[in-house]
Amino acid sequence: MFAIELDAPSPLSEHPLNWREIATPEPGPGQLLIKIAACGVCRSNLHMIEGDWIDGGVPAISPIIPGHEATGTVAAIGAGVTTFQIGDRVGVQPLWWTCEECEFCLSGREELCHERKITGEHVNGAYAEFMLSYAAHSYHVPESIDLVDAAPLFCPGITAFSAVSKLDLGPGKRVGVFGIGGVGHMALQFAVLTGADVIAVGRSAGHLEVAKELGATEVVDSTKVDPGEYLEDSLDAVLTFAPSDVVNAGALRALKWGGTLVTGVPLTFEGFPFNKSQTVIGTILGNRAQMNEVLRLAADGKIRTVVDRFPMADAAEVLQKLTSGELRSRAVLEN
Repeated sequence: MFAIELDAPSPLSEHPLNWREIATPEPGPGQLLIKIAACGVCRSNLHMIEGDWIDGGVPAISPIIPGHEATGTVAAIGAGVTTFQIGDRVGVQPLWWTCEECEFCLSGREELCHERKITGEHVNGAYAEFMLSYAAHSYHVPESIDLVDAAPLFCPGITAFSAVSKLDLGPGKRVGVFGIGGVGHMALQFAVLTGADVIAVGRSAGHLEVAKELGATEVVDSTKVDPGEYLEDSLDAVLTFAPSDVVNAGALRALKWGGTLVTGVPLTFEGFPFNKSQTVIGTILGNRAQMNEVLRLAADGKIRTVVDRFPMADAAEVLQKLTSGELRSRAVLEN
């Protein structure tokens, strides 16, 4: 098979990714071999490729195939698999394997398993023609969803759903989504489904146009106004997906006293206003039940992804477009 391999982390400018022919893996017990149709391109792929996470042990193997939001069809089945058949449409999210024994796995919070293995970071991912997955962490993709369009459901989709589920939203509530990229454009839709007024904050005209299309009550262009000042003390809840201290400081300023901020990116506060009794919640990925709910909502036409399609072999060029802000929403590599 052909795949994109990272031999050693280094800046994109040094061309660390290679499209080359390697052996096609065979599924072990409990595993699937997936013929990849598509894989979304996530900023976390870029962090791993450029070596930002070396101190955290990522990538865990070398060479490694990146990519963690995958769709395709089942090409082969390992021993003991009863939930999938050859030819089934399938998707895989970043959560590739969990121990099934810890307090988190046993309480339906497997995304917090300390032994978890992440697709494309600890094991080979989906920038390839084929990929292995565990059936226990693979999902049936409904026939009504295009496999390329479905790929972002498996990272920004599940991440956004999990984030929104941590908030008490509904009619009469105002929620801000700061950062309308891959995750943000999904979070906006889940927030709209609650009946809340959704304010989208971003700096890209293309992203803000997408936000309008997806049902935002209002859009705020951060290149024209200071969102923190403009929205000061007006939002019951805030979701932040922009890796910027300036953006997140503005998000906190926009939050009402007693409000809740959910973040999927690192935060640095110069001073936290404890007297406002605000709550800050971190969020990461989501569990299997939530992933299946995301797929149901997509199949019912209640949410959709906004994607830019590119050939799988062009991964390096697409990552460069992500870096330079040229993408309208989520880039997807397809075979």
